[in-house]
Amino acid sequence: MVHDLLGQAWSAMRHNRRRTALTMAGMAWGIATVVILLAYGAGFGRAIHNIFSNFGLQMMGVFPGRSSLQAGGTKAGTQTRFTLDDLQHIEDQVPLVRHISPEANLDTTVQYDTRSYTFPVGGFYPQIQYIRAIEVAEGRFLSPEDEIQRARVAVIGSDAKDKLFSGKPAVGESVRVKGVSFQVIGVLAAKMQEGDDDINKIVYIPFSAAGDLKDTRYLDGIWVGYEGTEYEKIEGNIRSALAALHGFNPKDQRAVFIWNAMKNVNNWTVITVALQILLTFIGTLTLGIGGVGLMNIMLVSVTQRTREIGVEKALGARRRDILVQFLAEAMAITFAGGLMGIIVAYIISFTVGRIPLYSVIAKNAESADIRLIISPINLLVSTGILILVGIVSGMLPALKASRLDPIEALRYE
Repeated sequence: MVHDLLGQAWSAMRHNRRRTALTMAGMAWGIATVVILLAYGAGFGRAIHNIFSNFGLQMMGVFPGRSSLQAGGTKAGTQTRFTLDDLQHIEDQVPLVRHISPEANLDTTVQYDTRSYTFPVGGFYPQIQYIRAIEVAEGRFLSPEDEIQRARVAVIGSDAKDKLFSGKPAVGESVRVKGVSFQVIGVLAAKMQEGDDDINKIVYIPFSAAGDLKDTRYLDGIWVGYEGTEYEKIEGNIRSALAALHGFNPKDQRAVFIWNAMKNVNNWTVITVALQILLTFIGTLTLGIGGVGLMNIMLVSVTQRTREIGVEKALGARRRDILVQFLAEAMAITFAGGLMGIIVAYIISFTVGRIPLYSVIAKNAESADIRLIISPINLLVSTGILILVGIVSGMLPALKASRLDPIEALRYE
């Protein structure tokens, strides 16, 4: 019986090919819009993730400040000063800390041959490579042996290499940092750089060797890489550990400033999710317009086939059979249009390619542009919306057809 009803639905669709094709086109346009909007939202989220991944995700920068609250016998306004002892204390008190490095920075003259520029120079432990997600394009990065031996070696950023060496090989050459000779052992891959940001001009040297350039007794900062997802808890533990050691109130945000990368990522994640919900809503409204068209066509079909419905009921067709017949016709149109729409969405996504976003304002930021990502999850969501719209659009005409009085239907002209 079901096979016969589906066959009748197919015959009705073939009988009104033009009307069926136009209705399918409306549904295809609607589902293509839903898929493309969801793909745009997913691509936007991926672009934001790539921006933060470029600089490192599971990391924190801890910088000394000045207390603003009284704690015990320590009055407000006391300067916080970090030493290497703080690193060991953080490692002992915060088990989830995986990598840690001190920072000793200065802006100073870096010279090669007759070329001389002022670049940011930073003294770090080798672990900074994993904390900041640093990639080496040529040579190698700092090693634990370099730190132990107080080696005068340097790893330079891509822009620093271009300015100092102008296309010449840099690895193996020597540069003078504040008048002290350092051998270049590596060149970094270019990172995303916005405006006058100096991220690709940084010169990395061992923290121990930075003592030849400045007093490193007190640190300019501490960089921490951690594992797990409880970034707020880890931040609180670091603050409490330092507060116990330096005697400030753990709630004093000014005593120690902690830059938490995952906080920024989480804020953008909320924005991304909100954007995806909004785009899904807009896409659903667009698909709903196609659903209204489908409902209208099916109501017309019910009116035109009133006598046919009367004959079927007179021959013993039940109300449920008529309902299934017309609902099956509506769902067939819906799924055929949905398949067309998904194919169109894939074609559009491949044709559009990369949509400029962060690369408009930053260099080396092509990976942070938007690419339409049609993921399986997005297809499932789109299909779910399509089925819902198809059922709602087809149910009203199907109910109307199933409730027709057979005697009145047979009299219909």
